[in-house]
This record gives sequence, structure tokens and C-alpha cells, in this order.
Amino acid sequence: MKKAAGTLLYRDGRSGLEVLLIHPSGWYNRGKPWGIPKGEPDPGEDLETTARRETREEAGVEAGELVPLGSITYQKSRKEIHAFAGPAPADAAPRCASWEVDCAEFVPMDEARKRIHPDQAAFLDRLIAHLEKHAP
Repeated sequence: MKKAAGTLLYRDGRSGLEVLLIHPSGWYNRGKPWGIPKGEPDPGEDLETTARRETREEAGVEAGELVPLGSITYQKSRKEIHAFAGPAPADAAPRCASWEVDCAEFVPMDEARKRIHPDQAAFLDRLIAHLEKHAP
């Protein structure tokens, strides 16, 4: 089974909680859902390192402290996706840092639920549960 890892970075925005999502480039992806910045590990690379590298390579954002959100398996491809969550750096300015991405931006949680790949929506729920559990 193929594996990939990515991050779900978050911040407090004007309209509440926002998360960093990307959209894949290419005409064939025009109507496809958005997702977390993610990719497959290089040989010998651990999943958290992969998640950090992919976030930097695809969205131009350096992830800070991260916690694991577990994994999901895509219904169609059966690819296993591992996610790590953390607060976005204060100066985070997402950009299309790779030809693989045509948009990278912080999206309000309500909008994120509409845009994200349905199989990845579980990561949004897990992030909310994590934040509620660790709220001051």
C-alpha cells in the first residue's frame, strides 16, 4: 500500500479557525477537491519529516511543533494518508511553491469542509477534537 504524509496547519483568522489547504494543478484537476499539503516519503524518511518537507515544497510554509492526527485510507486508491497538525507560524504566507500546486491558502473551517477531499475530512474533525481537548 502506498503511503503519504502531510500537515494540517491552523491559525486564528478573521472569521475564526482557518486551515492551510492546497489545490493540485493541471487542467484535469480543475474540479478536484483541495487537500492538505502531502506527499510520499523519500527512501528512509520518517512520516513527520515527509509531512514537513511536503508542506515546505508545496506551500512554502515551514511547520513548527506538530502532533499526529493518525491516518485515513482513500476509498478508491486505498492509499494511506498520515497527517500531522500544528499551529501555523505567525508569519506564514502560503504560496504555490511547486508546479504541483495552483493554489495554497488558509481557508475558514466551514469553507474547508466544502473544499477538502471527502476522505480527508476526518482530519478536520480530529483537529477540532485535539484543539478542544487541549484548550486552556
